[in-house]
Amino acid sequence: MKRISRRKIRFQRFIGYAAFVGPALLFFLVIQIIPFVMGVYYSFTSWNGVSSVVEWVGFENYKKVFTSDPKFLNSFLFTTKFMLAAVVVSNIIGFGFALLLNAALKTRNLLRTVFFIPNVIGGLLLGFIWQFIFVKGFASVGNLTGLAFFKQPWLGDEKTAFWGIVIVFAWQISGYMMVIYIAALQGVDNSLLEAAKIDGASNFTLLTKIIIPLILPAFTICFFLTISMAFKIFDLNLSLTNGGPFNSTQSVAINIYQEAFQNNRYGLGTAKSIIFFLVVAIFTTVQVMLTKKREVEA
Repeated sequence: MKRISRRKIRFQRFIGYAAFVGPALLFFLVIQIIPFVMGVYYSFTSWNGVSSVVEWVGFENYKKVFTSDPKFLNSFLFTTKFMLAAVVVSNIIGFGFALLLNAALKTRNLLRTVFFIPNVIGGLLLGFIWQFIFVKGFASVGNLTGLAFFKQPWLGDEKTAFWGIVIVFAWQISGYMMVIYIAALQGVDNSLLEAAKIDGASNFTLLTKIIIPLILPAFTICFFLTISMAFKIFDLNLSLTNGGPFNSTQSVAINIYQEAFQNNRYGLGTAKSIIFFLVVAIFTTVQVMLTKKREVEA
């Protein structure tokens, strides 16, 4: 009887776990795992995405990426530079907003909403709005004020287009980072700060020696999110510059999209996506390891 009751308990537990976790695992398997495995398979073929004939070519697609595709390598260089700039700018702005709104301001709830709203707007819509601002709005302000800053061809030159995309990305994502930093700041014990103030610590010392070390887990999360989001940028890049001028601001995601769906070289495009996945995984893993190590040391 004891054995039967134990079996029943185990079976009931299994049914409970299956009912609770099963749907999520099923969706993850269908939406993530199966397409990924199929993508790995197609990266070793010359499939054009339409034909029923799939020809196995082995590592030929990967050889082409590294030996005869300078556009992909240039897009990777641009995306890496963009990622570094976007991560720094987005986190500085987000952390600055969090410090400001963590203070006892009467309008802080309103300001939190205002700063977070850009993250709610879709990337394509946001890109077209800022395209109008850069092309029409800045030109009008430049004509009225005579300031050279507003008269620059923001989306028509390689350097200014790069920083234009960084500005829009940071404007969109900083509010999201702000929310994470605010949550971390609110968990800091005020008694520690008050004790440090009594001992004569300046605001800068409080920030660098107490506040930042205590909220390092928030920096780990924000760095991870901004690195992955910046690497995968597509909609903003597409709507602002479409990779121009002369492919100088083409992200890896746009390059893969054009290869697979415009050039009808799905096998080659999938090979690029697998390489892209591995690079992003390496970057994010190294970042998490380094920041986690700093958390332990702090």
